[in-house]
Amino acid sequence: MAEETQVIAAVVIFLLTYGLIISEKVHRAVVALAGAVLLVLLGILTQHEAVASVDFNTLGLLIGMMIIVGITKHTGLFQFLAIASARLARGEPIRILLILAAVTAALSALLDNVTTVLLIVPVTISVTEALGVSPIPFLFAEIIASNIGGTATLIGDPPNIMIGSATGLGFLDFVKNLTPVVVVIFIVTAFIFWLLWGRNLKVNEEQKDQVLSFDPRAQIRDWLLLRKSLFVLGGVISGFLLHQYLQLESATIALSGAAILLILSRTDPEEALLTVEWPTIFFFLGLFIVVGALEKVGVIHAVARGSLHLTGGNLKATAFLILWLSAFASAFVDNIPFVATMIPLIKDIGVLTGIPVLPLWWALSLGACLGGNGTLIGASANVTVAGIAERNGYPFTFLEYTKVAFPLMVISILIAHLYLYFFYLR
Repeated sequence: MAEETQVIAAVVIFLLTYGLIISEKVHRAVVALAGAVLLVLLGILTQHEAVASVDFNTLGLLIGMMIIVGITKHTGLFQFLAIASARLARGEPIRILLILAAVTAALSALLDNVTTVLLIVPVTISVTEALGVSPIPFLFAEIIASNIGGTATLIGDPPNIMIGSATGLGFLDFVKNLTPVVVVIFIVTAFIFWLLWGRNLKVNEEQKDQVLSFDPRAQIRDWLLLRKSLFVLGGVISGFLLHQYLQLESATIALSGAAILLILSRTDPEEALLTVEWPTIFFFLGLFIVVGALEKVGVIHAVARGSLHLTGGNLKATAFLILWLSAFASAFVDNIPFVATMIPLIKDIGVLTGIPVLPLWWALSLGACLGGNGTLIGASANVTVAGIAERNGYPFTFLEYTKVAFPLMVISILIAHLYLYFFYLR
């Protein structure tokens, strides 16, 4: 196939893949895999080039953490945390909402946001039903908190996993550079939650007593497995903190933890592997290949040059363009394919201009992760919560969510903008 034809074919397949992912008419994993296979069949990539373009560190990290969390959830730990949070708030709805949001943000930073909402949301619905209040404000708060918390660390949100893997930035780099601003954003967002819902969420003493009657310890179903799981989780998180000094990739640490927990817990491997979200893994795999084709034919390089014409190669202008573009794009398009496209683009900008690209990676992370809060389709956690809510008889619309979340997303990006300016770009 002629070089020019290859460029056109790669761009058309990329746009078709993106369009079908946005439309959600076909499952995104199927779309990404079909696009990847088509590129190999047309000879734009060889099979070897396709495999080489897959970031197996990202996939290994996701699989390892999914196995660990899948085994841990059988202990009842996450239900314990939710019930303990409700009791800590003394049955006061707005306090429960804020504490559950804080728990969701913290767990999303240490696990990942999709897994966290899968575990927290069903318990939240039970607590709100006991209180006799609508769960919708609680669910909105947990979606938003999960994406904010996930921004704080390397493992919290898939875009960060991808950025870390592509750049060699470690767990401590993300904690040091992103956690401070994430804490500020969460505090501001929590205050707005209180303004939005504090006056409306009122219950009588009888309903409070019902929630206070829940026993958190009764939620723990297997104390021995809990001890083993916490031991392994502690080891894995310590490994993430030290992985640059140990010269081990984050995927190696996560998969080692998964293997150790499988041995210690004697969990059936088939059962453990069923907890892995394989459609997400294969979606990533296909997507890496589709973006790899754009990189091979020179499209990413050309777009990088075009971006430099817009910003004149100025570091400040480039960082702010990436931050705001990432935020608004991620609000309307799943942030994973967007970040997969931006990573080689930022690398090319660095090569072409020689400007320090570290602030650009933080701009991309903050924009993509926080931007995912903007609409119901902005991040996987949002769609997951909407599905659970609908199955439990509490459906909410795209517009209902967006009216609350989009302004909060813009506020969070404004805070991120100021943070980048004062700490990296002034």
